[in-house]
Amino acid sequence: MPWKYIRVVITLLLLVSSPVQAQTLIAHPEQEQSQLSRTSLRAMFAMRLTQWPDGTPVRVFVLKDNDPIHIQFCKSVLGMFPYQLRKIWDRQVFSGTGIEPTVLDSEQEMLSRVAKTKGAIGYLENNSIDDSVKQLRTTL
Repeated sequence: MPWKYIRVVITLLLLVSSPVQAQTLIAHPEQEQSQLSRTSLRAMFAMRLTQWPDGTPVRVFVLKDNDPIHIQFCKSVLGMFPYQLRKIWDRQVFSGTGIEPTVLDSEQEMLSRVAKTKGAIGYLENNSIDDSVKQLRTTL
């Protein structure tokens, strides 16, 4: 009987201590901007800030709403829940005042599309990034 409880405790400890990958903002490699404020970042992903400071149109790429990386990005970087972001996009699309971002199926597709699209911004887990994209920092 005590072994059953020990297994449960060990399982819980492993779940709690499992590392969560940090998300990193990525942009097209020619992007001059190297950091963004959290306010600017939220405005970009809410499709309200449509141009980079140099005038290049912003192209936002995201993963599917139920993707764990997207969920973690919304919570930890944007400071909102994914359903809140979806609600903003839907309101703009249905009212005719804006568009939603390009939704991608995988991290590999995110890396490829951001690397090839001028003005692109997206996010990946730290271990998925290579030199084909520029990493951006956020400031408060």
